[in-house]
Amino acid sequence: MSELSRQWLLWAPRVLATVVCAFSSLFALDAGGNAEFVVHIAPTVLLLVVVAISWRWEWVGGGVFTVLGIVYAYIGREHVPWVLLVSVPLIVVGALYGWNWRHHQELHAQA
Repeated sequence: MSELSRQWLLWAPRVLATVVCAFSSLFALDAGGNAEFVVHIAPTVLLLVVVAISWRWEWVGGGVFTVLGIVYAYIGREHVPWVLLVSVPLIVVGALYGWNWRHHQELHAQA
């Protein structure tokens, strides 16, 4: 594996997970008051905690993001556009974290 592809594969789940968190935080902007804002921003804060933990232990991100994507797809199955918009990125990030975990030694060889 070339150095460039190794770096891309190492950083892709971390960057995409942060982008997913930024995207999910947009849903808090429609909150009416402070209490509603806290309720709407809480999932983003929890995802950021998962991203922080997954920075070191990729298996956590692989499991949590994949499960969240599947659960959201099941819960929102009547709203296909929303499922595609929310679940697919979560599952992609989970798959990338899982791939990182599976190839941990190879990716972190010279990092």
